Amino acid sequence: MTLTPPDRRTMMPREAESGGLGEAGSADIVKVAATLVSAAVIIAALYYGQDILIPLAFAFLIGFALNPPVMWLRRGGVPKVISIIAVMTVVLVLLAGLFVVLGTQLRSLGEQLPTYQSTINSKFNDLKAQFKAPGIFDSALNAIASLQKEVEAVQGATAQRVEVVPAAGTQMQVALVWLGRALEPLATAGIVLVFVVLALLDRSDLRDRLLRILGGNLHRSTDAIEDAGRRISRYLLMQLVVNVTFALPLTLGLWLIGVPAAPLWGVVAAVLRFVPYVGALISAVFPLALAFAVDPGWHMMLWTLALIAGLELVSNNIVEPMLYGTSTGLSAISLIAAATFWTALWGPVGLILSTPLTVCLLVLGKTLPQLQFLDTLLGSVPALDPATRIYQRLLANDVEEAIEIAEGEIDTLSVVPFYDAVGIAVLRLASDDYGRQATAAHRLRVAEGMDALLEELREEHPAAVVTDSAPKVVCIGGKWEIDAIAAEMLAHALGLEGIPAQTRRVVHVTASSVARLDLDGAPVVCINYFSSEPDSAVRQFCRRLRQRWPELEIVVVLWMVPAEALANDARKDIGADEVATSIKEAIGRVRRMLPEVAGEPTEAEPPANDAERVAALHGTAFLDEALRDDLDAIAKRAADAFDVDVAMISAIDSDREVIIGRSKELSGFGRDEVGRPTLPRQAAICDYVVAGGETLIVADTERDARFTDNPVAKAWGLRFYAGAPLRTGDGHVLGALCILDRDARALEPRERQLLEKLAADIIETISRKDADRSSQQQAEGDAEASATIGQQVPK
Repeated sequence: MTLTPPDRRTMMPREAESGGLGEAGSADIVKVAATLVSAAVIIAALYYGQDILIPLAFAFLIGFALNPPVMWLRRGGVPKVISIIAVMTVVLVLLAGLFVVLGTQLRSLGEQLPTYQSTINSKFNDLKAQFKAPGIFDSALNAIASLQKEVEAVQGATAQRVEVVPAAGTQMQVALVWLGRALEPLATAGIVLVFVVLALLDRSDLRDRLLRILGGNLHRSTDAIEDAGRRISRYLLMQLVVNVTFALPLTLGLWLIGVPAAPLWGVVAAVLRFVPYVGALISAVFPLALAFAVDPGWHMMLWTLALIAGLELVSNNIVEPMLYGTSTGLSAISLIAAATFWTALWGPVGLILSTPLTVCLLVLGKTLPQLQFLDTLLGSVPALDPATRIYQRLLANDVEEAIEIAEGEIDTLSVVPFYDAVGIAVLRLASDDYGRQATAAHRLRVAEGMDALLEELREEHPAAVVTDSAPKVVCIGGKWEIDAIAAEMLAHALGLEGIPAQTRRVVHVTASSVARLDLDGAPVVCINYFSSEPDSAVRQFCRRLRQRWPELEIVVVLWMVPAEALANDARKDIGADEVATSIKEAIGRVRRMLPEVAGEPTEAEPPANDAERVAALHGTAFLDEALRDDLDAIAKRAADAFDVDVAMISAIDSDREVIIGRSKELSGFGRDEVGRPTLPRQAAICDYVVAGGETLIVADTERDARFTDNPVAKAWGLRFYAGAPLRTGDGHVLGALCILDRDARALEPRERQLLEKLAADIIETISRKDADRSSQQQAEGDAEASATIGQQVPK
């Protein structure tokens, strides 16, 4: 085994590996050509079929918006047809009322417009008078005008303009033309209305047909349809809320300023803001023009402009970011590109539909592997992860931008998690590329860039402890440059966690080189290795260290060795006291070696109100044996849903953990007075959930210093743990719903939410039992009181 990077002699030039264009290259060209032809056919179909597709698109868009109230009525027991009729009736009545109000406002405004004519003429005359004054451009404009007259004279001498005036049609023909123009939007609206009703009636059938079209994995297709519906519905709802929150203060402000028909302009703004980008500008023109016409001066127009500009600033910078969030999942540039594409294809209607249609394309890109490029092009998720972005900037010798990206990530993660999630990942990329794609210039840029980045982070985020005196921990790079950079990261992270740490460099692991490390007074040393096979090198280094400092405790951090490849006795094989694979784990293991160092507790501490919490536990039906069957059923459902070995529902008492519900019988436990499994509280991992008050996820107990020696984890061979708190309405955490497995694994955010939902179901079950018990006690008390009242009075 060796610590050096991959042998460069085994690497082949890319040209030799590809072997020229060949059959593979021809096949790729055919695929690209077929893709381009298919895209052209689809775009042509969208363009020439817009008369049918636009009403369909509007209908499905409105259907997404109206489906939530329909489903709400159906959950209330209202039949489907009645629910749809009720919702459509409400919508039509609201639209009719809106048109009546708008018509009234327009009629009133039309009656007042002649009175504004004198004001408009006066303002235009003033403007003309101001512009008639001689200016510096008058001579140039006069010269251009004279030149234009000469050109027109020459053209008139050689040719005459002929204009063909069509003959006037009959009154019937003119009437038919105007009638056709009026009926066209009404017919389109009728078609959309019919499609909306059909979409709401046959929603299940349409969903089944779409699932059949998507094909493939039924789970993935179902998630895709739900995702699309959720994104579009949320987008429409948030757009409505944003427009209303803009229109209401606009109406009030215009009314206070004195602009006529203020409600009309509020409604116009709310409607036109559904049109991206240009709708807000168009809606602002009407009140500004009216303010210009009404007020003889300029105050009303300026106040109106200030009102609209202020509301736009608040809406764009506060309301929209707060409400929208990631509702669509589209990037800003994809929204603009989509608006341009759909507007060019379908005109102004395409601009309105651009966002919902693009959301559908994004979901297709997430669902179908063949269209995955759409997710990359349109999605808001960055195309490159932070580690890859920083690594690429270092390769490009753009250290400033790499530092900027790192600071942005630190604002979200803080320094230590950044090192673990991003910094070490950058070094892994550099280690993988060493001897393959990387050149000497690339390697030098990465090393110097990482030095500059770490220096910047140490200055911006200094450690709280002073390391000039004898350090508690010395971090050493195993052999090459990447190891040394990792040691610098670990030392900074230890300092930020309150553990004094310094770094040392060693080039050759010889007796003389190791003696020069000057480790006198340092109780712990951390050796860092970026190598997939470091055993022999680590063993030699540990042996040299122990020969010189027998009492020294050694932590070996193996950054490239998978966690699952490390057995429990790996530290003994290589001569180390502890083995870690991450910065967080290394900090935890160092803290166990240095109990005198202040920092996060290595054991769960009871909450401050633990006595009240225990009293609340005994005041509920949680410990009632009658709940056992119900809680066992929930635990079994959780174990099946998450595909784990065991699921448990535990209550944390003052000194013990009581397993109330479990998916299967458990061995190795004590028993309480009714035969339920129990554990000492200090051995219960669920006690950490009670102490923290939030969901705890341990991907691998062997890699978490808190649980490496946990007796339950060792007895069961437990590797994975996830527990959600069982929190009452009063805020007391009674225990936890936990899932456990013998294999290390991760838990996705949606799975975490599902686990927390099941925990909420348990609390609801306990609450129902409490309510039943209270009712029963009240009934027994009433019966006892009635019996007492009915007794004869002793004589």
